[in-house]
Amino acid sequence: MVLYVLVAVITVLLGLLVNNRCIVRGNMVSRQQILNGLCLVSVFLLLFAVSACRLNVGNDYAKYVEFMHLVHCDAFVPTECGFNWIVKVIYGLSGFENYLLVFAFFAFFTIMLFLIAIYQQADSFAFSFFLFMAFGYYFQSFNTVRYYLALAIAVVAIPYVLRREWLKFILLVVLGATLHKSILVVIPLYFLASLNWKKWQLGIAGLFCSTFFFMQDFYLRVVVFLYPTYEDTEYLEGGTSLVNIARCLAVLILSLICYKKVVRDSRRNRFYFYCNLGALVMYVCCSFLPIISRIGYYLTITHIFFLPALLEGIENKKIKKLFTAGVVGAAILYFTVFILMKAGNDGLRILPYETFMFHDMVPILSDVN
Repeated sequence: MVLYVLVAVITVLLGLLVNNRCIVRGNMVSRQQILNGLCLVSVFLLLFAVSACRLNVGNDYAKYVEFMHLVHCDAFVPTECGFNWIVKVIYGLSGFENYLLVFAFFAFFTIMLFLIAIYQQADSFAFSFFLFMAFGYYFQSFNTVRYYLALAIAVVAIPYVLRREWLKFILLVVLGATLHKSILVVIPLYFLASLNWKKWQLGIAGLFCSTFFFMQDFYLRVVVFLYPTYEDTEYLEGGTSLVNIARCLAVLILSLICYKKVVRDSRRNRFYFYCNLGALVMYVCCSFLPIISRIGYYLTITHIFFLPALLEGIENKKIKKLFTAGVVGAAILYFTVFILMKAGNDGLRILPYETFMFHDMVPILSDVN
C-alpha cells in the first residue's frame, strides 16, 4: 500500500511540472519543453517499472499465465487473436514461456497511450493526470490487461470522433478489438455522444432506455450471443456500483451548472457531457448486464478531461476555488477508499504487491493437472 501511495504522490508531483499547453516557436526548444520531456519520461518509467515488475498481482494474473501457456500449446483459449499473436511472438523470440515480458509489453503500451492521450487532450495535464491516478485507472490496469490497453486505445481515438474522422476512428477501434472486443461498443456509444441532441430526441432515448427494465431476458440473450463464454457463468449475474452512480450524478450536476458557459457551444465538452449522461443511464438501468462497469469505463474515462474543463469555465474565482477543492478532495477520498478497502479484495487483488525479484509464481492450472 505504501508503494502505491508513493507512486501516486511522486508521479502527480512530477505531473505538476508539465505544461502541455506551452507554445512552440519554430524549431526552438524551450526550457519548458525540456522539462515536459524529462517529467513525462520519469512518470512513464516509474509507472512502467511498478507494473512490469509485478508478479501474481491482480486477480486474473494466474489466469492470464494459463491462457498464455495454452496459446503456446496451440490449445483453445477465449482470448482475442491480437493477444494470442503477441503471446506467440514474444514466446517465440524468448525461446520459453516468458509471461513476464508479455505483461511488460501490455504495461508499456497501456501507460504510453494513456500519457499521450492526456498530454494531447487535457486542458491541464497535471489535473487530468491527477484524476487518472486518483480514480484508480492505473492501478486497475494490473487486472484485465487486454481490456485496459483497449481502453487506452479508445481514449486515443476520441479526437477522431470530435473531428468526425470516422474511418480513422473505426480502424483504431477495430485494432483495439483484436485485443478486447468490448471496445467495439464505443463505435455506437461515441457516435451517439458526438451528436447535438435535441430535447425531443432525449425524450425518445429515455423511452428506449425504459425497455431495459422489462426486456432484461432479451438483452441478456444478446449478450450471450456476443459473448458465448459468458453463458451459465457468474459473469451473467450483473451488478452495478453505487460509487460510480454517485460520481456520474455529481459530474452531471456540475455540468448542468456550467452548461451554458462551458458545455452548450463546445463540441468537445458536449461529447464529454453525453458520455457521462450515458454512463449514468447504464449504471442505473442496465445493472443486470454482465460487467456493466467495463462498458461504463469507456464513457467515464472522459471525466479526467471533463472535470478540469468544467472548473476552468467557472468565472467567479471564489466559487471556482471552492469547486476545485471539492473535486480534488473527492478524488483523494476515492483513492483512499480504493487503496484501503478495495485493492486487496478478490475482485482486484492488487495488494499485497509482489515482484518477480523476490517472489515465485504460484502454480497455474496446467501445472496442477
